Amino acid sequence: MEYILKNLKPSLVWKYFEDICRIPHPSKKEEKIAAFLMDFAKTHNLEAKQDKAGNVLIKKPATKGYENRKTIVLQSHMDMVAEKNKEKVFDFDKDPIQPVIDGEWVRADGTTLGADDGIGVATELAILVENSIEHGPIECLFTVDEETGLTGAFALQEGFMSGDILINLDSEDEGEIFIGCAGGGDTKAIFSYKEEPVSADHEAYIITVKGLIGGHSGDEIHKGRGNSNKILNRFLFEATKKFDIELSHIEGGDKHNAIPREASAVITISKDKAPQLNEMFDKLHAEIKNEISIQEPNFKAILEKTAMPSNVLDKKTQLNLIRALYACPHGVIAMSEKLPGLVETSTNLASVKMQPEQKIVIGTSQRSSIESSKQDAMNMVENVFELAGAKTFHSDGYPGWDPNPNSEILKIAVEEYKKLFKKEPIVRAIHAGLECGLFLEKYPCMDMVSIGPTLRLVHTPEEKIEIATVDKFWKHTLAILKNVPVK
Repeated sequence: MEYILKNLKPSLVWKYFEDICRIPHPSKKEEKIAAFLMDFAKTHNLEAKQDKAGNVLIKKPATKGYENRKTIVLQSHMDMVAEKNKEKVFDFDKDPIQPVIDGEWVRADGTTLGADDGIGVATELAILVENSIEHGPIECLFTVDEETGLTGAFALQEGFMSGDILINLDSEDEGEIFIGCAGGGDTKAIFSYKEEPVSADHEAYIITVKGLIGGHSGDEIHKGRGNSNKILNRFLFEATKKFDIELSHIEGGDKHNAIPREASAVITISKDKAPQLNEMFDKLHAEIKNEISIQEPNFKAILEKTAMPSNVLDKKTQLNLIRALYACPHGVIAMSEKLPGLVETSTNLASVKMQPEQKIVIGTSQRSSIESSKQDAMNMVENVFELAGAKTFHSDGYPGWDPNPNSEILKIAVEEYKKLFKKEPIVRAIHAGLECGLFLEKYPCMDMVSIGPTLRLVHTPEEKIEIATVDKFWKHTLAILKNVPVK
């Protein structure tokens, strides 16, 4: 099969990236790429091992004269997010990803590209086989299932790797060096309700909230974007205060790590109060639109008549649900004192879903770069819903990576970037999850940074990687390896 990316630089990285594209590797199905990595090590006479979770470690000895340097771990994850356009006929379990050169970018043909984190894996493979590179002892760690649960990082056992320094190759902005990330956890609340008959003199309306931007609940939580669940609930709260409405259905949001974009509810109200409901709705709609017009120019809420439902929620649960959703915090809770501009702690009211057996499930997620603050935020959300009569449950979550501005490898990474490109890199942390927090739990003395080329629209079929930044990322990585300090 011809290599489409063969003329791109660095050629060896792009060659291995295209090899990876040909191997199916969606999350939780990394067996084929893990086998490829083990075969790769055998072919190149490199020491390798695999743990029970599926993580792979390949070692490369130091080049001559660098034997006394600290051992460095290069780390990336094997799995990719499997998303495609509706019209694209594609089987992620069997079909190869089809990369396309599109101007200054590489993208895929109607699917996710898997540059997150295939480009990190490819970079490690190129380093393992390139004999002209100067470096101390290297351990290349490839983890499984980063995208859907950090399973590989969770399962990693102490002693599996022995390095002193770790460079995570899973960042998405060339020229930025990451030194911290948030930990996260989910809090779920479940309301049980009774069904009651609809009042005879009522008519039904559906309220729909749409047109919001949404976004990643870590990276975009500070941007003031509208939350469809919170907005919808404002309408329900005002209607409950002024009228004897009955709630039949409510639905909003989906994924725990996304700010919800759409939500809807079906209510009933006495026919003679319907004109007043419309008047109240129009007034509140205008107020909310004014509040978020800059952040959400396409926001729209619609109130329209709909078919009568067969039943509604009991009054007590309806009131408790609406009050709890109103009281539930959403957004930034605290900003970092260590790194100006970084969100330290936040919470996301992610989803409201009605399920069988007369249950309403509320999904929320909390993040913080400080573990105790994350737990505090989870407790806050728990208490809001428990006071309203719901049952709550917490996920195990994952730890954050507390920034260390005095990191030895950070200083080297900054200095080498300045030498290479004659400008200062941006040093920052992100309010999203990386595997580094989990590594730090098991290897508390490990010094870490995270770098990568520029990727955009990851986790979507529009995912793309900027070609020129891959070469810069490669040169920067090699410069760091060459200047790793002595033991």
